[in-house]
Amino acid sequence: MTVPATMRALQQTTLDGPRDMRLVTDAPVPVPGPDEVLIRVTAAGVNFADVSRARGTFLDGPRPPYVAGFEAAGEIVAVGEAVTWQPGARVVGVGTGAFAEYMALPAAAAVPVPSGWTERQALGLVVNWPTALAALRPLGDVGSGHVVLIHAAAGGTGQAAVRIAKHYGATVIATASPGKHETVLALGADHVLDSLGGDLAAEVAELTGGSGVDVVLESAGGATFAAGLAAAKRVTGRVIVYGLAGGEAPITNWDLVYKHQVHVIGLNIGVLVQAAPRIFGEVMGELSALIAAGVLAPVTPTVHELADGPKALTELEARATVGKLALLP
Repeated sequence: MTVPATMRALQQTTLDGPRDMRLVTDAPVPVPGPDEVLIRVTAAGVNFADVSRARGTFLDGPRPPYVAGFEAAGEIVAVGEAVTWQPGARVVGVGTGAFAEYMALPAAAAVPVPSGWTERQALGLVVNWPTALAALRPLGDVGSGHVVLIHAAAGGTGQAAVRIAKHYGATVIATASPGKHETVLALGADHVLDSLGGDLAAEVAELTGGSGVDVVLESAGGATFAAGLAAAKRVTGRVIVYGLAGGEAPITNWDLVYKHQVHVIGLNIGVLVQAAPRIFGEVMGELSALIAAGVLAPVTPTVHELADGPKALTELEARATVGKLALLP
């Protein structure tokens, strides 16, 4: 396959948010390094981390102008000299510059698209699903008889978490905005609470007879983070924090000693890959087994054309979306 010299791509031009993302037609096509593969992007995943990057709140994020996006699936069209992958293989992975027609991807980060799946269905396999599984299993140690509170349950990671938690026998209390409740209940959640109103901690206490939940999956941030701390069981409860979509929420040592005697665990899937590759390998092995057993079936994301990327990201930032989103170059 002939690879062109330039391509269409979405370029982030400021740190004022996704509204300043521009479609360009002359971005240079990356040249794969010795340990990289070049993929022709079929579908790119949209994640809240893309919004964080666009607003400059992502730690050590790229400086504009840059080609946005980091998750993509597609066909390998060229390989570096130290790579064993062959052109033509269909893969999904995380790199830089995914919102484009071509992306260079570290060969070690490339995961085969499961047989029978489309590339767009494979989005989430290296971001949303491993995050949900890592939070619930090695970190949350969720099993039969446990009660789990999953915030932002209608999102890509939240939906995966609901399905996984139910598979392992947990009772799931989910939160979502009212228009998304039916979607979350259809995934198997036992209870869905309104994320936009009411006293979440009090509602969880009522549902659990005052005992609280064993594990909280927290990605909303802001006031929701405080509600999750209050909802967790004293001493044994775990709050797994893997996002801060609603803003930062401080907690002090005074809080942990006198107010919230719980385990607070931070999770960043990229750091898990680098700092604890054995644990990440176990997570991916368990994920593969769940897919092979049919527990986790492919989910088709809501798709947008590449030029509509700013609109999709703006809607994601406004919590107006459900499930996984994808851009099609």
